[in-house]
Amino acid sequence: MNSSIDSLQWRYAVKKFDTFKLLSEAKISLLKEAFNLTATSYGLQPIKLIVVYNKALQQNLVAHSYNQQQVAQASHLLVLCVETNISEAYIRNYFNLIKEVRNTSDEILNPFRDSLITTFSKMAPEEVKSWATKQAYLALGNLLTVCAMEQIDSCPMEGFVPSKYDELLGIKDMDLTSVLVLPVGYRAADDLFASLEKVRKPLTDCIIEIN
Repeated sequence: MNSSIDSLQWRYAVKKFDTFKLLSEAKISLLKEAFNLTATSYGLQPIKLIVVYNKALQQNLVAHSYNQQQVAQASHLLVLCVETNISEAYIRNYFNLIKEVRNTSDEILNPFRDSLITTFSKMAPEEVKSWATKQAYLALGNLLTVCAMEQIDSCPMEGFVPSKYDELLGIKDMDLTSVLVLPVGYRAADDLFASLEKVRKPLTDCIIEIN
């Protein structure tokens, strides 16, 4: 079997982490890089990753995570956030970065830049958040796959109270809001879910082939 498929078979949503096993800084750095390399619409990267090392903060966040203990048990807590305001300045900064990295001419960049400025200026705040949140899900999928390949355990979560997270994480005034949570670490030896068979539809029920 392909090793990537083996890794994905190994992965599951951990229900109990080993609180004594911590991820190395090298593993955390790898996850940061993977997050940053995620594909996003227009390449705008309207997402930020908060890496929580503080155990007291992790414990405090449990109450705002529907009491899911993985938030406190995990080696680290990753919180995926999105930009709530894609301003003209934000877009211009992105295109300045393109020019700096690739030395692309203004003649090529400016029409695309101006088009995006116009597009986002017409979007309501809830539309911007919806668009940005889709990019966060791309990043989550990428992180889950990289975790599996690196034998890092994880548990993707939507079940938390974003407003409380934003308050405790100190991002309320940063034009950011939390949208997804990913505890990472190593599974506990007595997590019963680790030995359960993965339940998935047969390929014939979820793949459509057009010849």
